[in-house]
Amino acid sequence: MDTPITGSDFAQLRAFLAVAGCLSFSRAADQLGVSPSALSQMVRAFEQSVGVRLLNRTTRSVALTDAGDALYRRLVPAMSDLGAALEGVGQYRDQPAGLVRVHSFRSAAALYLEPVLASFASAYPDVTLDITLDDSVAELVSGGYDVAIRIGEVIERDMVAVRLGSDMRQVAAAAPSYVERFGLPATPRDLVAHRCIRWRWPGRSGTYHWEFWEKGAWFEVAVDGPLIVNDKETALRAALDGVGIAFLSDWRIASLVEQGLLVTMLETWSAPFPGHHLCYPRQRQMAPALRAFIDHVREHAARLA
Repeated sequence: MDTPITGSDFAQLRAFLAVAGCLSFSRAADQLGVSPSALSQMVRAFEQSVGVRLLNRTTRSVALTDAGDALYRRLVPAMSDLGAALEGVGQYRDQPAGLVRVHSFRSAAALYLEPVLASFASAYPDVTLDITLDDSVAELVSGGYDVAIRIGEVIERDMVAVRLGSDMRQVAAAAPSYVERFGLPATPRDLVAHRCIRWRWPGRSGTYHWEFWEKGAWFEVAVDGPLIVNDKETALRAALDGVGIAFLSDWRIASLVEQGLLVTMLETWSAPFPGHHLCYPRQRQMAPALRAFIDHVREHAARLA
């Protein structure tokens, strides 16, 4: 007879998956809504139950052992199938019901989430949306998410990706007061001599290198400047105040450019890239609540096109 699995076993499995996906106890604890110390205890208990070390820990880093990596690769699809099976029971209800966990880039939320919250709640009163707004590229399965909205270039290949909008561009822009004082860069490489507002992906230590297009290929410029942020709206406000040059989505600043509040530059080198997509793990059977949410967002996106 197979060994029965208890509720605590599932908690330990989920704890291990979260840490293995993030390679960080603090970020995994935030995802699960527990303290890092409690999470550490669950992972240690799990290691004791399987009888092998799964994670190598130091004061600065977390890494999977060979055994941990092998187990993680097998658990991810297994847990996904289990979750789909449990949520699939909801298909026998007359109306979709249950919890849909959504991870979204902040920029996408303003376009595709906030405008549909009221209509979705009215159409599906038995569905609860649990939305996390975060510009990090979170692991969907290990993080406990059902679906994400993010730009195309950071979607894993094994995910189903549904395009929501057109391609996007990032454009360097600054306030007229900054341009009057420091002038315009002639080429992207001239940015190293300018005061730039840098951006850091949440959860990463280094700053983002600005990407430009030339002769059929992308190249990066490691800019410098007086401000580093992990929120694009903060970077935009700082640019409007004349702090420096920011690198921003063209759709976000179009009206500000028309009003003369921002000046764009280096647009010849700003090429389009895949825009916002809905993405979710491949699954044999999708929970009705998740299907309702995906269809609702897609219908809204089609009206925007």
